[in-house]
Amino acid sequence: MPGPGQAAEERLQRILARAGYGSRRSVEDLIRAGRVQVRGRTAVLGDRADPAVDRIAVDGVPVAAHPELRLYKLNKPAGVTTTLRDPHAARSLASLLPPGPRVFPVGRLDRESEGLLLLTNDGDVAFRVQHPRFGVEKEYLVEVDGTISREALRRLVAGVSLEDGPARALRVDGIERRPDRSSLRLVMGEGRKREVRRMLDAVGFPVHRLVRVRIGPVRLGTLKPGEVRPLTSTETSALYRSVDLDSASPRSRRNSGDLSQEADLQ
Repeated sequence: MPGPGQAAEERLQRILARAGYGSRRSVEDLIRAGRVQVRGRTAVLGDRADPAVDRIAVDGVPVAAHPELRLYKLNKPAGVTTTLRDPHAARSLASLLPPGPRVFPVGRLDRESEGLLLLTNDGDVAFRVQHPRFGVEKEYLVEVDGTISREALRRLVAGVSLEDGPARALRVDGIERRPDRSSLRLVMGEGRKREVRRMLDAVGFPVHRLVRVRIGPVRLGTLKPGEVRPLTSTETSALYRSVDLDSASPRSRRNSGDLSQEADLQ
């Protein structure tokens, strides 16, 4: 155990293997190839680092290597409330959380919505993913009642007036029309409360089903409803890079309380 003031240094191979960059042998190959940097210099075999403090990168991409960091993705089923402590919820996220250190949802989906939720104990990355200033895209697959019109699609991109101000989709595509129902893909740049549902209500096509399939560089993929798994090293690095963070800060908070309370609710 390091004493007061001592760095909690570990061998670089162990840090990168734990962060998901392959076996110790694979990580040694990365280091030999000159692809790993520690504190701005090219690493060599035998180097040590403090993963809670030192900037570590592979091919110039920061590695979120803090040993206490937890980052998961979850496919939230319909009927689950995005909360950890609501005694009135018929079913909450608490039953779906992975074992180990406590994590919180990054953003929210309303009870009947489905799809991708991120779970973490890093308040800094959670704050930035949610804040419109960082422009993290959220992508949704939506089914609406009726045959959606071209004018409605145009308005979704041009902007719709809501009670809390104008709202617009960055992109709308993947349109499929049937006589009684239509499906489309919306990409949003912010996450106001029930924004997608309210926009489609405003253009006359109420939402029948809503599934979030992407948050920034992280995709829902093949996760089954209720399934949760850790982000890969590639997903983690891409997520931190997308919000201009080069290190992880587990248990950091912008505000006290659940991280999910600062978030979108679609």
